[in-house]
Amino acid sequence: MYKRIFCIVMDSVGCGTAPLSYLYHDKGANTLGHIAEHRKGITLPTLEALGIGTLTKILGVKETHEIGFCGKMDELSAGKDTMTGHWEMMGIHTTKPFLTFTDTGFPKELIDELEQKTGHKVIGNVAASGTEILKVLGEEHIRTKAMIVYTSADSVLQIAAHETYFGLEELYRCCKIAREICMKEEYKVGRIIARPFIGETADTFQRTTNRHDYALSPSGKTVLDSLKENGFDVLSIGKINDIFNTCGITEAYKSVSNHNGMEIAMELSEKDFNGLCFANLVDFDALYGHRRDSEGYKKALEEFDTDLRNLMNKLSEQDLLMVTADHGNDPTWHGTDHTREYVPILVWAKGMKTGDLGIRKSFADIGATIAENFDLESPLIGKSFLKELK
Repeated sequence: MYKRIFCIVMDSVGCGTAPLSYLYHDKGANTLGHIAEHRKGITLPTLEALGIGTLTKILGVKETHEIGFCGKMDELSAGKDTMTGHWEMMGIHTTKPFLTFTDTGFPKELIDELEQKTGHKVIGNVAASGTEILKVLGEEHIRTKAMIVYTSADSVLQIAAHETYFGLEELYRCCKIAREICMKEEYKVGRIIARPFIGETADTFQRTTNRHDYALSPSGKTVLDSLKENGFDVLSIGKINDIFNTCGITEAYKSVSNHNGMEIAMELSEKDFNGLCFANLVDFDALYGHRRDSEGYKKALEEFDTDLRNLMNKLSEQDLLMVTADHGNDPTWHGTDHTREYVPILVWAKGMKTGDLGIRKSFADIGATIAENFDLESPLIGKSFLKELK
């Protein structure tokens, strides 16, 4: 049994077309493979040693496997979003995708109720890039104090507002109201996201790190809940706490970037805890995948590769490391949506032999492995690979 497990989610780092990708118009998508191809190669020595080059062709990465266990996972749940992927990792099977309003914007009835209950008018109500909509509507928002409401290809309702002219607490208040309204079945999106920004003109607006997500609680008991109930530590980094709506979390740490998230993980590696450190690195998805920035994505992967090696150097024989992803977001693919793909599962501990985990049928194999390690009841889905690591 390992005393501590570090599970790092490379948000959106998919590794190729999965059997059901065609249902989502994603047959042929390959986040890792296409980034490397379009940028004429990528250098990932740590991930290469862990075997990531054996999962899909990645220009610049050798098809070698020197340390740890390596495989890829298919998603059992319906959908290809953040909550679905993370919830499944911890044992939840989502059979009905969360609602999206990408093509039409939100219904008039929802917007009318939001305006009435918050006391603010709404502008926008379209699917848009969070940075681009500020350029278009930010100055109008400052003049009128109207909330900028928008969505994306994800199941989200986002409200952007200026930290000074609208106020951060007022933005949070309005988002809580939106969450209450969107508990109705006809409006039930996965997350309401507060998107505060600063600046004075379209050319100077920039989003701040005071983002806050108001998510649905998981639809059932997760491995995180079991860990907490049985006295184990569950330390979250980044948006994990929001994704699970605080359920099952014992300590939450905010991060402002991928690198900062890994710095926090390294700091926590020096903490004497017993349980799980669960981190999400969102920059891959939010800054590069959705914005179709393959060059930025490549640089972020190379930075992470160095950070990962530094974390591994700090772990002890009592620690188990898992590196995975929650979906794909191929920056060379059509549109700006996530892509339904296989995701990597890379597992390492000091002194561990090298082995092949094959193709796992569910992301929940991660949760099942964590549960078995800490002698907890196994989730309803997922097959532990703990014994395969011996």
